[in-house]
Amino acid sequence: MPKPRTQTGGKNLIANRLKELRKLHGWSQRDLAHQLQLIDCDMDKNVITRIETNKRYVTDLELKALCQIFKVSYDDLIDDAEESQ
Repeated sequence: MPKPRTQTGGKNLIANRLKELRKLHGWSQRDLAHQLQLIDCDMDKNVITRIETNKRYVTDLELKALCQIFKVSYDDLIDDAEESQ
């Protein structure tokens, strides 16, 4: 069974929103990875790159960690992302 993709063929809904939130905080991808590692979410810069370029699926645990880091709700992370696609 093929894995689901967005209407544009991407592997996640948050690519653009993640990039937007990261830049609003003035963080590089490496900075974001460091923040995530501080809360025991093992993501490195390469993972952030793959998510932002829509080449990687995002797990529910990763979504939760991103919401925690950016202090946004799931709806803010996902719904805003869907609207921008």
